[in-house]
Amino acid sequence: MHEVNERVEKLSAQFEQLAVKDDEAGRLTDETAVLMRSAGIVRLLQPREFGGYEATPGDFYRTVMTLAAQNPAAGWVGGVVGIHPWELALADHKLQQELWGENAERPDTWVSSPYAPNGRARQVEGGYLFSGRWPFSSGSDHCDWAVLGGLLTNEEGDISMPPVLRHFVLPRSDYEILQDTWDVIGLTGTGSKDIVVQDAFVPDHRVLDAHEVSEGILAERNRPGNPLYAMPFGVMFSSAISAATLGIAEGALASFLAYTRQRITTVGSRAAEDPHQLSSLGEAAADLDASRTHLLATMDRMYDDVLAGRTVTLEARATARRNQVRASRRATDAVDELFRRAGGGSLRRDQPFQRYWRDVHAAMNHLCNVADNIYEGWSRDQFGLPVGVRVLV
Repeated sequence: MHEVNERVEKLSAQFEQLAVKDDEAGRLTDETAVLMRSAGIVRLLQPREFGGYEATPGDFYRTVMTLAAQNPAAGWVGGVVGIHPWELALADHKLQQELWGENAERPDTWVSSPYAPNGRARQVEGGYLFSGRWPFSSGSDHCDWAVLGGLLTNEEGDISMPPVLRHFVLPRSDYEILQDTWDVIGLTGTGSKDIVVQDAFVPDHRVLDAHEVSEGILAERNRPGNPLYAMPFGVMFSSAISAATLGIAEGALASFLAYTRQRITTVGSRAAEDPHQLSSLGEAAADLDASRTHLLATMDRMYDDVLAGRTVTLEARATARRNQVRASRRATDAVDELFRRAGGGSLRRDQPFQRYWRDVHAAMNHLCNVADNIYEGWSRDQFGLPVGVRVLV
């Protein structure tokens, strides 16, 4: 077990106690953010020369699951914000020094997102003028920078054809967080608020070519021979979403067990002795174990291929995404089965189980957990057909 995962486990009671406060605040509380920084979760995939661990993908995902099981919002932010140092390790060295310091004086700099191509960028001397609005910037209140997706335009403001996607990295002074834009029923504590940028100048060294990121071109150029950064971006990011989803589902299982141990049914019997409860519990626990193994084994196998110098093919990437979306769906279905058996008392807000149930369903609404296009793309590839629309593969 990685030392960061060990620290998260030791802090688990504190993370669990803060979960309700995070939800009530509609963002991670300062206390939760301090605990996460002390554990080092966001630095797991960060380069060593900038204070990171350069851990394996598997260590990162296992730690995200551990945290999400205790505090869904913290686990979600840890997964999303924690993947950004991995991408930024591919960026211009000057940007890395701006983020983390020339001598890693600021190793705990957090960077939010999202990558949705909502921005519009017009090229000017030395960089771009950039504007846009993005929803779902998880953990934004505790981040000092943001990496945002945007499309290039011509002088008249029309999108270039074919569309050209870039990732723009901006300091906090160049964007505004709209504080009243996160009013939701699940993952409330993530504080995934809207971000607005108005005509910010983004210098060239703070701009990443999305195609070069996703196809490993930047990894070959800026981190040659480093297997961690040779992993496919689409699979890495999507699996961070899935790891948080699975961690939340595992937390749901634990809260169901705690609730059912003391639950008395309306006929006066112990719910823990009800054969229907026991059957559903056993099935759900097995499905959660299967989902965890499915995701982690897939990512460990892909990392082993990269370590051995083997090319990660489109088929392998599509297979990893197929496994990822299936693991998330299987885990959520298991939680639903438990919820169906939990009775009316589980709806009370003082019961953690209802929060896990809401949060896991909120997680399933993330684009990376949407399965139909992934299943279709993998199947088309099997028959030698064009994969068609590819979403983070």
